[in-house]
Amino acid sequence: MNNKWPYVIAEIGCNHMGKMEIAKEMIETAASFCKVDAVKFQKRCNKELLTEEQYNAPHPNPENSYGRTYGEHREFLEFTKEQHRELQAYCKEKGIEYSTSVWDLTSAKEMAELNPRFLKIPSACNNHYEMLSWLCENYQGEIQISFGMTTHEEEKEIVDLFEKHGRNKDLTIYSCTSGYPVPMKDVCLLEIKRLKETYGDRVKRVGFSGHHNGIAIDVAALTLGAEVFERHFTLDRTWKGTDHAASLEPDGMRRLKRNLTQTYDALTYKSDEILPIEQTQRAKLKYRK
Repeated sequence: MNNKWPYVIAEIGCNHMGKMEIAKEMIETAASFCKVDAVKFQKRCNKELLTEEQYNAPHPNPENSYGRTYGEHREFLEFTKEQHRELQAYCKEKGIEYSTSVWDLTSAKEMAELNPRFLKIPSACNNHYEMLSWLCENYQGEIQISFGMTTHEEEKEIVDLFEKHGRNKDLTIYSCTSGYPVPMKDVCLLEIKRLKETYGDRVKRVGFSGHHNGIAIDVAALTLGAEVFERHFTLDRTWKGTDHAASLEPDGMRRLKRNLTQTYDALTYKSDEILPIEQTQRAKLKYRK
């Protein structure tokens, strides 16, 4: 097997509900209890990302809204650049990698100033080629992109863009189905194999960004060649908000990391026809002709 050690990202996103103390508790839990490799937040400039009509419209699910309008809801959940800097420092203190998704050019420029090891582009804006080009030219870290709700032609255009800028070996692409949560029949794990076969020698690595319930199939994603795993993370799936229901609570995230690393350890051929652990049993139990 050519699998690399599974790198696991707990996506906090906006599940902090706009509260720094909850965000820091989630960082500490992800680091000390779940023992994952990184946490990831989100950064939006809502006035740039949304039209005036979208900004002033009511939230489509009022019970999950933190404001009178969708724009007010999004602003309530938004951390400033300095707050992200504070979260990055807290991650360093707790021994876990900090990162964030960026949804627009302003956010990309602000977060690039923090110089995290990697930045993420969500499926929703992976065709924002102005932002992708700016990052290729101005940000030297790894760039990760989800391929949810993306055509094969769009995938090719994205990888071609990174090759044009000489940054394709800094690019991680994710197999992803954009739904919250996603039923198993729509996860389509074999897309990992397709992406590996199509782009495996052109990009840094292929990952799996899952929005399904449970953790059983992430191990299958590893065996198909995924090397980095991203799952939404919450402290309580019943909390107010749209992403909590498709998120893992701390014990689920802990078991996900454990299961992936154990499976990685097990994905080998025997180094000897009779392993040392078998020799005593062979001497005692093996049928003698």
